[in-house]
Amino acid sequence: MLRQVVEGQKLELEQSRRQAFVERRLQTPDLGNPLVKVVMGPRRAGKSLFSQQWAKSAGSFGYLNFDDERLIGLEDYDALTAELNAVYGSPGLLLLDEIQNLDKWELWVNRLQRLGIRLIVTGSNAHLLSSELATHLTGRHERLVLFPFSFAEYKDAVCPGHNLSDLQVAALLPAYLQEGGFPETRLASINQREYLKTLFQATIYKDIVKRHRITAAESIESLGRYLLSNTGSEYSFRSLVQVVGCKSDMTVRKYLRFLEEAFLLFSVPRFSYKVREQASLNKKIYAIDNGLIQAIGFNPSPGTGKLAENAVAIVLEKQRLQGKLNYFFWKNSQQEEVDFVLLGNGKVSQCIQVCWNLDQAKTSQREIRALVKASRELSCPNLQILTETKEAEEQVEWGGVAAKVAYTPLWKWLLKEGESFSISQPA
Repeated sequence: MLRQVVEGQKLELEQSRRQAFVERRLQTPDLGNPLVKVVMGPRRAGKSLFSQQWAKSAGSFGYLNFDDERLIGLEDYDALTAELNAVYGSPGLLLLDEIQNLDKWELWVNRLQRLGIRLIVTGSNAHLLSSELATHLTGRHERLVLFPFSFAEYKDAVCPGHNLSDLQVAALLPAYLQEGGFPETRLASINQREYLKTLFQATIYKDIVKRHRITAAESIESLGRYLLSNTGSEYSFRSLVQVVGCKSDMTVRKYLRFLEEAFLLFSVPRFSYKVREQASLNKKIYAIDNGLIQAIGFNPSPGTGKLAENAVAIVLEKQRLQGKLNYFFWKNSQQEEVDFVLLGNGKVSQCIQVCWNLDQAKTSQREIRALVKASRELSCPNLQILTETKEAEEQVEWGGVAAKVAYTPLWKWLLKEGESFSISQPA
């Protein structure tokens, strides 16, 4: 039976190579070194196709996808290794897809690495991969994070081969903010809303309910829908208890952790220099992709400002997972807020406001006032407002405190994300 699975998946691999492929702007380490390459991210974000193209750039490789019911409960790893060697001719490089579905996968991967086999593994569960990697592959793996299309990748998908003007690129942003970047919704003629609803259900029931043996499946689904309807908003565990309808906030904490581990949502803490205080304060919730907000959330038409803020949060979350920075939101006792405070090398390096429309003076003043106050409290002179169109630098003053604010169109800020990181488009 194992031979049939491996051979069947080899045929599927050959067919998948004919799929449309958009170059992903992700820096890739050298496949020649012995470290296990771990590609993490949401279901259907393109991890498999990306990893196949990456593996192909190094020559021949073996392939096995564990998102296959025929491999459930597999225990004979030696037999599996033997079949891979037989079908692929003892390959020096293996691509193991959705590895978290294999029990004790980390022990098998560890053994393969000791045998000198180079490995790329992909997975859709952040905790499962991180905990096992930390335990069994400490210092012997490299992690890559692949989310749905960035704005630059979205542009390449919807306008392939076109040299667009700045005006044309900017005109793509509203659609990106509404649709998000799951690759198949851009590269195939499918109903995006139904596709994302199905993806949400599959993630809830396959990656959470089934894996964690949750009996109250409707509770965790309701929590996911509620949070996707309130992206960019603060939450407390006490308030979420009522949404889930359970008696303990410990259950809510567990459910939220599962939703985050499955790459559906992520939380941003409120900034505080005191770690204990930071842990007790409300957090904000964001979606891993804007399309999920539209397809799953209760609000059929969330404001563009909220969608813009979520798009910025996604970029920062990717950088956090890659170990490039940490970030928070800031709020003072007067309830004035700064959307994102970036931390690097133990210091606040930048404060960012996302304000789609600055036409109203009251709105502009509110955003600037919060930035200047945060700048003074956090000793951070690097202040930025991301807008729909405005691009300028201005000297501002509030309460006797002067500061310089840079205004940047959101499309430009998003377009720069990872623009120097890529793997080559396949021939």
